[in-house]
Amino acid sequence: MAIVVNMPRLSDTMEEGTVAAWLKKVGDKVEEGDILAEIETDKATMEFESFNEGVLLHIGVQEGETTKVDELLAIIGEEGEDISELLKGGANVAPTEAKEEKKDDTVTPNVAEEPKAEVASQELPEGVVVVTMPRLSDTMEEGTVATWLKKVGDTVEEGDILAEIETDKATMEFESFQSGTLLEIGLQEGESAKVDALLAIIGPEGTDVSGVAANFKAPAEAKKEETPKAEVKAEAPKTAPTVTSSAVEKSHQPAPTPVTSNGRVFVSPLAKRLAEEKGINLTQVQGSGEHGRIIKRDIENYTPAAVASVGKFVPAGQEDFEDIPNSQMRKAIAKALTNSKFSAPHYYLAVEFDMDNAIAFRQQFNSLPDTKISFNDIVVKACALALKQHPQVNSQWFADKMRLNNHVHIGVAVAVPDGLVVPVVRFANEQSLPQIGAAVKELAGKARNKKLTPQEMEGSTFTVSNLGMFGIDYFTSIINQPNSAILSVGAIVQKPVVKNGQVVVGNTMKLTLACDHRTVDGATGAEFLQTLRGYVENPVTMLV
Repeated sequence: MAIVVNMPRLSDTMEEGTVAAWLKKVGDKVEEGDILAEIETDKATMEFESFNEGVLLHIGVQEGETTKVDELLAIIGEEGEDISELLKGGANVAPTEAKEEKKDDTVTPNVAEEPKAEVASQELPEGVVVVTMPRLSDTMEEGTVATWLKKVGDTVEEGDILAEIETDKATMEFESFQSGTLLEIGLQEGESAKVDALLAIIGPEGTDVSGVAANFKAPAEAKKEETPKAEVKAEAPKTAPTVTSSAVEKSHQPAPTPVTSNGRVFVSPLAKRLAEEKGINLTQVQGSGEHGRIIKRDIENYTPAAVASVGKFVPAGQEDFEDIPNSQMRKAIAKALTNSKFSAPHYYLAVEFDMDNAIAFRQQFNSLPDTKISFNDIVVKACALALKQHPQVNSQWFADKMRLNNHVHIGVAVAVPDGLVVPVVRFANEQSLPQIGAAVKELAGKARNKKLTPQEMEGSTFTVSNLGMFGIDYFTSIINQPNSAILSVGAIVQKPVVKNGQVVVGNTMKLTLACDHRTVDGATGAEFLQTLRGYVENPVTMLV
């Protein structure tokens, strides 16, 4: 039978999404895991994969169009299947409604409707809502409660931040879609649970919910029951709300105010992108959309205060500043680097390499047709080969063991407007210089366009950070955990050097290796740098 696929919530703050591109067209066969479309959210453009199999029967949102979360995106079913009944309600077809029209119990839930968690009794006290672990990223399978912003007994308003949830991508704020009193906390700070597991219970003050948590069943547990699905459906009450990451119920509640107390701005993805292009501070824009939401026309019609008050005298030396709320990426970077700096005992080894041979080698290599490599490519390849000879530098630290990696995956730090990301060149030691160059170029481009997938940023065993192109001569970096080391690469500088007892003009480059002393001793790091010097100063040896 036909499956209604709704606009997914691909970020914790996403209210609506724009279809950037369809990867399938009506009539195409769709397999589970196929990429259906690229969806532009308020954070990035993400690939949205199908959780169902069949034929794409209908597209509800065309490329460039925007719709709210949980609105009709597409319909997948059997070839030639009649879907006229599903389309009668227009674009706002909820997955639960679609299921009620058919009696087939084998419907596979799509991403917009995660399997609902259940309470064993199938009944909740009046006004009580079970809040489950939300799916805050498209790849999230479980989450960890980093911090609770509310405690049991606190009053919770719709839109209040309940907790900070650590996902597989970042630590995100999770806001409440309900109002009431926080009656129960299902996970303590630092504890983890699968998506849709019990997170909290909200309801009227003084309500006894002691039996609710005990009887609560996550979807994985519910699947183990032998009771047929049809019987569960028959017993389920129509008025037992359960909040999941898809938050179907939220579409029936008032939209939030445009700016919350913690500085988050409610804005459509298109308006946010236009504001970034025009350099407009969203906190200074008055929204004209529903409940004050900032939309496209607000950005197009925005007039800066400085222009509106032409002719007014502004005293010299007047204080002025702008508060910019920290993005989720910036928070995640801050948390990771702080943790690394204060948990790993860093020490640094600085060297200076002769780059004359490397310069000549690169010129000759790039003279080949359709070939272009950078000095950074040479460094990445040299590091990969040196790491194979010094596996302790290619290691990871755990509380009870040290892991020596036999594979070499090198992370390459890339600066983006929101911060820093580290895409990974996998099996770098097995790749040629042109292959490394192409991989780094592709990954850097994806990073700047916010197209990197989580898989492309995972699994590094060593990291290279290069600021030479910015004219930086020397710097140190913080280790990108769980790596044991990171190499900081400076600019190639022309200066007087001594060769064969004579002062001549030479080209040198300074590199600094930051090491975790728990895994890499000083002598080990020094030996790695000696091997690295041999490859960089004589790059032809990398071709042997």
